[in-house]
Amino acid sequence: MVWMHRRWKLWLPALFVCVVFATLAVAITAGGAPPDRSISFDMVRSAASVNAGCVPNARADVTVTSKGSVEVMNVKAEGLPPQTEFDLFVIQVPNSPFGMSWYQGDLETNGAGKANGTFVGRFSIETFIVAPGVPQPAPTPHGALDANTNPTTKPVHTFHLGLWFNSPADAVNAGCLANTNPLPTTPFNGDHTAGPQVLSTRDAPDLEGPLGRLGS
Repeated sequence: MVWMHRRWKLWLPALFVCVVFATLAVAITAGGAPPDRSISFDMVRSAASVNAGCVPNARADVTVTSKGSVEVMNVKAEGLPPQTEFDLFVIQVPNSPFGMSWYQGDLETNGAGKANGTFVGRFSIETFIVAPGVPQPAPTPHGALDANTNPTTKPVHTFHLGLWFNSPADAVNAGCLANTNPLPTTPFNGDHTAGPQVLSTRDAPDLEGPLGRLGS
């Protein structure tokens, strides 16, 4: 009897731990699976790149991880021209006319045409642009290239990504743009003189961009 009492005292802590874990498992099952806290997706050659027949091996892997109040997005690109600068935007739709767009940051490739960038911000179902009204005239550091006022809009969610050549000349060198005079520019860099889009998330539907897969 003494032996059985001692064995019971040894088993009691282990039994308590098992009961606690079983209770937690039941609670999680009853409450449903938690929302995704990390997502991964690809960026593919943009429509402009495909139509131009350039950068055939260009692609990027994107991972977004929730940190509670913000998300961390890592972009790993490859198959791009070496030693070249690119501009990353969070956009409403992946193809022209792109809709509402936000300048997120830059990527610069190494000698092997690879680039890696880490960005901190809101990259989830809560990512949006809003303009409740029209304030005083907006700043115009780039003159006529800037709007001096804004349109009023309800929240517009931006769940896609796009990557642009920082300059049209770089796109010409990569065979993604004809060498015309003057070279056509797009507004997708810091001074609004970028080249064409090179990568995007266009393999996802317009209204189902990958950033919207990450719960708040």
